[in-house]
Amino acid sequence: MFQQQYLMWLAGVILLVVAVLSWRDSANPRRFTTGLFWALYGLIFLIGDGAYQLMGQWAGDAELGRRWLHIGVGVAVVLMALIAGFGGVRLGRYHQRSDEQKQESAKRLHNKLFLPALAIPLVTVIGVLAFNHIPGLQDTVFGPGNHATLVTLFSMMIGCLLGWLIALKITHEKPLQSMQETRRLLDAVGWAFILPQILATLGLLFTSAGVGTAISHLTEQYLAVDNRLIAVAVYAGGMALLTMVMGNAFAAFPIVTAGIGIPILVLQHGGNPAVMAAIGMFSGYCGTLMTPMAANFNIVPARLLELPDRNAVIKAQVPTGVLLLVVNILLLYFLMFL
Repeated sequence: MFQQQYLMWLAGVILLVVAVLSWRDSANPRRFTTGLFWALYGLIFLIGDGAYQLMGQWAGDAELGRRWLHIGVGVAVVLMALIAGFGGVRLGRYHQRSDEQKQESAKRLHNKLFLPALAIPLVTVIGVLAFNHIPGLQDTVFGPGNHATLVTLFSMMIGCLLGWLIALKITHEKPLQSMQETRRLLDAVGWAFILPQILATLGLLFTSAGVGTAISHLTEQYLAVDNRLIAVAVYAGGMALLTMVMGNAFAAFPIVTAGIGIPILVLQHGGNPAVMAAIGMFSGYCGTLMTPMAANFNIVPARLLELPDRNAVIKAQVPTGVLLLVVNILLLYFLMFL
């Protein structure tokens, strides 16, 4: 039976290959720290149920082994943060073609260049439809139970592998060069590549620490939330601001909703929770447009496009983000209390 852990192992193996290639790249002035960064990240992906069991057997206590493994992952994350903070991830040499060769290849391939990219969403959609409409297929591959998320990830993996094979076929490149390109993209993105996972974890920590309760207390004590317009503005603005801090609207949503949305807008003012949730999340997306913490949306594109100003994407999106936030406040005010 296919398990989600297999996808994690695949990602871990790819990252370890990237680490080895980085260590062998003498053109990279920080090749050892760059390789160590990606190696640590790869090891985190490789840790799974098997590692928990081994640590539990070695420690003589399953729970103790699990705690030690969690501590080890925490130490690895701290080391990665130190490496990134001191500029330890740098660009190297990736055995790319010359500009003339790239132009010649582009003229030869024309629109065939889009085939690998289009294969990924096409195969993903076909896979999801097949698993949901062919009786018994899902149980055969994944076993009994509901595997909606795994179906999508599995289909996307097949799409990525097929796209990779198509790319190798039409470009006549060796598989090793595809790993060099993987390394080039990862090095170009750098530490921002791991930011979504770190921020998602931060959201869980904030929720467990009772930040939502603290926000609710401060809001009720120091803001005139008896006024509906102020309460709505505080909720939508809080979603945008906390998203800007955390870089992730999904992480900010449970905190602000637990602190302001449910106790004030729903329970105190009798608002529609469905409208509150939908427009509240959209308000968080307004914050996503205006923060470097949402690195995968705002910093990564600037780096991949090699823009001279790394904040160019954010600067272009700020007017849209502010205007959408104002519109969301008005929509919440007029729709939530119908």
